[in-house]
Amino acid sequence: MELRHLRYFVALAEELHFARAAQRLNIAPPTLTVQIQEIERTLAARLFARTRRSVALTPAGEVFLAEARAVLERFARAESAGRRAGRGEIGRIAIGYVGSAAYAGVLQDQTRRFRAGFPAVEVGAREWPMESLPGLVADGEVDVGFVRLPMALPRSLRTHVLLRDYFCLALPVGHPAAGEAAVAPERLAGEGFVAPEQGAGTYEVARRGGFAPRIVSAPGSLLAVLTQVSLGMGVAVVPSVVREVVNLPNVVFAPLAGETIASEVAALFRTGEAGPMARNFIRQVIDTPELRLSPDDWARARSVG
Repeated sequence: MELRHLRYFVALAEELHFARAAQRLNIAPPTLTVQIQEIERTLAARLFARTRRSVALTPAGEVFLAEARAVLERFARAESAGRRAGRGEIGRIAIGYVGSAAYAGVLQDQTRRFRAGFPAVEVGAREWPMESLPGLVADGEVDVGFVRLPMALPRSLRTHVLLRDYFCLALPVGHPAAGEAAVAPERLAGEGFVAPEQGAGTYEVARRGGFAPRIVSAPGSLLAVLTQVSLGMGVAVVPSVVREVVNLPNVVFAPLAGETIASEVAALFRTGEAGPMARNFIRQVIDTPELRLSPDDWARARSVG
């Protein structure tokens, strides 16, 4: 028995008239008669009591009608769910991120907008070590990652920059360089550095200052890095965005002298993504213009303060 048989039966059960039911189904009345007889033979039960003047459901027909309607309703729901899943409107998407993406607000902005546009999609988000995210995205465990560039990436992945940031210096309160308008890289030659996951800023400062950085600790997350700075364990080269959102005792931030050392927060995703939900998220990301932070904004804020 096929779904069409259930549709034929339900139409006749609701119309109780072969000609009207056949017209509703857009088939000939004799065809409908044959189909109903086929259903009754399959079930070995009479579903309709028929006379020259009337058609009525039998008790077996009443029972079968309730079940047939339930099957058709479940099929309609399944068909709708399948189509919505094919359009990426339902299901689950896995997001991976590094802490500085959350501090920058780009992670929150993208997930909030995606949830508003696709409320039936479950968004799972988890923080990962920065070096593991490219592999997780490439292997399909994570659909979209939020990372801080620069970093080495497999050829199978693409990025879209959402925030152009720059590095600054985090110092313990009372550090001799804390009151300087801008700290020259060579000024830091004898310092111990607390290194964040994104070490590009630290090594570029050391290169410009002409020294090899002395790494005293590499605790992982930016919050852990700044905590160790607050404990006086060393200085740290960190993204400037953290100074807006992290307020720890005994930590001050200072700009670095010279040309800006850029750092970018980007979404990371697979080239030629096949999953419809991930494609919808990626489309949103690509359509988002990048936000730029400038050291000039810091200078203006300092002058106002």
